[in-house]
Amino acid sequence: MERNSVSPLYAAIDLGSNSFHMWVVREVNGSVQTLAKIKRKVRLAAGLNNQNELSQDAIQRGLDCLAIFAERLQDIKPDHIRIVGTAALRTAVNANEFLSQAHSILGYPVSVIAGKEEARIIYQGVAHTSGGSDKRLVVDIGGASTEVIIGEGFDASALTSLKIGCVTWLERYFKDRYLTSVNFDAAINGAKEAIETIIERYTHQGWETCVGASGTVQALQEIMLAQGMDEIITLPKLKRLQRQAMQYERLEDLDIEGLTLERALVFPSGLSILIALFESLEIESMTLAGGALREGLIYEMMDQMRHHDVCSRTIMSMQQRFQLDHTHADNVSDMALALLAQCPSWQLEPPAENLLQAAAKLHEIGASIEFKKSGEHAAYLIKHMDLPGFTRAQKNLIAELLRRHNGPLTSLPEQHALSAPSAARLLRLLRLAIILCHRRDQNCLPPFSLRMEDNKLTLLLSAKWLINNPLTRSELTQEATRQTDMGWPMTVTAQD
Repeated sequence: MERNSVSPLYAAIDLGSNSFHMWVVREVNGSVQTLAKIKRKVRLAAGLNNQNELSQDAIQRGLDCLAIFAERLQDIKPDHIRIVGTAALRTAVNANEFLSQAHSILGYPVSVIAGKEEARIIYQGVAHTSGGSDKRLVVDIGGASTEVIIGEGFDASALTSLKIGCVTWLERYFKDRYLTSVNFDAAINGAKEAIETIIERYTHQGWETCVGASGTVQALQEIMLAQGMDEIITLPKLKRLQRQAMQYERLEDLDIEGLTLERALVFPSGLSILIALFESLEIESMTLAGGALREGLIYEMMDQMRHHDVCSRTIMSMQQRFQLDHTHADNVSDMALALLAQCPSWQLEPPAENLLQAAAKLHEIGASIEFKKSGEHAAYLIKHMDLPGFTRAQKNLIAELLRRHNGPLTSLPEQHALSAPSAARLLRLLRLAIILCHRRDQNCLPPFSLRMEDNKLTLLLSAKWLINNPLTRSELTQEATRQTDMGWPMTVTAQD
């Protein structure tokens, strides 16, 4: 029975204005493992009339969905369940009619949370799943509200819930289902009017990075990646997508590469709100957050998950799950960073060091399945696992680094986490670090220095040490040949 389980189950249900979501997880080695994700398009906000009354059809759509969710809750302890309603239920004057029936179906009450509380929980979901310690602006575009937050670490300093959402904007500005400049301009300007109330306070506080935590942002990123762009959202890219959308006459005709049918109906309204946010707050760029409201609900139920370094927590969890040798992994990571420190003129992008550490600490994950094809297994595992703290593009780069961490050397495929030269340099240093640490004993690590000239590396090692370690000398010589053959010049030199 679950009540006696070592790894208890948790469930979070988010009765959103556009979709109802249910997320069931269990805690495993300091991380969460998803057991079920259930989503239904209910479009509750579309059922609100001018008097803010929910239609009977909308209420019934919601109740039918909850009847599906209810079965899954039977095996979970009551204090491990959180069910919240958001903007549409905050607005509906007849919400109690829905809530009383929902309680009967689920067996648990639904807590309709205030806008600021929703923003606070969203921020916790972002903080627990997205890497970085910078001061950040968080944006979550929902069906009937948009939450805008500024925070640092796990502490939010500004929390706002604006009454603009992709479903309500659909009904207000695209009700005729036509994609015209008049409709788009009206939707953007309408959003700007709502955003105007927070501009002064938010720009005064400022932020260093910006993340989006909504389905709208995820849909935009999927479109950009499908069209060969990187995962960074910018205003020019949003304007480009707006122009693509306006090539079609009606919403039902939308056929943009990377856009799913599920998101097509609310895509223009969500895009309009995001353009307004970028222009009003002068946002330079945005990436996709790892979590939002549901993640915040789950993590707040898990006291043991309160950890201020999400990436480190993820790596530790992976090491425990696959029984990796964390001492050896730390040695490889330290060696890789020591090599990197001797290449200051490379000037890699800010995430590079963190990605190099992650690859070094997980480089043996594929060997837990099979040694011969460990690189292939490692790449598959990394690409298909949740890695809180790392973006999709960063996961893909780590996977491709591990695919090539030893043996024959091939060039990296196109990726969007770092520039191509930076990614190649990480691969070079990772492979060197693994070879230098192959004896798995910190006391056997050689004194070394690494010289660089443009893209050429010269590894200097003691002549005596090279004589006493013929296997390592052979592997380093072979590695130098492999890198040079790739157009990455490298030599190994003995010194007295």
